[in-house]
Amino acid sequence: MTETVLYDYWRSSAAYRMRIALNLAGIEYTSVPVDLTKGEHRAPEHLARNPQGLVPVLDIDGQRFTQSLAMLEYLDETRGMNLLPGEAVARAKTRALAYAIAVDLHPVCNLSVATQARDMAGGGMDKMETWMQRFIRPGLQAFEALLAGFDQSPYCCGDAPGLADICLMPQMYNAARWKVETADLPRLTAVATACAAHPAFAAAHPDRWQPAA
Repeated sequence: MTETVLYDYWRSSAAYRMRIALNLAGIEYTSVPVDLTKGEHRAPEHLARNPQGLVPVLDIDGQRFTQSLAMLEYLDETRGMNLLPGEAVARAKTRALAYAIAVDLHPVCNLSVATQARDMAGGGMDKMETWMQRFIRPGLQAFEALLAGFDQSPYCCGDAPGLADICLMPQMYNAARWKVETADLPRLTAVATACAAHPAFAAAHPDRWQPAA
């Protein structure tokens, strides 16, 4: 069997998703760091893997995949992870919950976008923090409201981690990093607590992957 390789950056939300998913699937993999702060994602070597110059990139089953949501669906379909419900309406609603973060919130908080906004504002890290708080807090408030349509027992949509949980936890890490208040969001907080206690999520946390200084 070919080796599974994840081209990874420790603080990338999308890469964090994939570490969680690979752990949930019980797939052993090799992490190859691509340092975004050093511009390694723009190097010819990485652009040959992904012309978008993004992480993660996943090599698995003799194939190469980009875009974390596509990777998650591939793992779900090939490894029977049950990340989505079987019934069509429930699947669509669960996808919408996950996409509220992965498609709407995450892109505006991407490092390249936030850095460009900071630079255009002519500021330092305080401007970056203001940008992040401007989007993360309302996005998580909306997610909290959407969770009312699901049974948290204890995860976003039931008794097992799914697509929405995988998308949520990296954004919770970002919220803590950028000093975004979440304590007043009880459904979201309860889900995050349950996920944090799960070994697959704990092993994927950026603190476990931060490179040595």
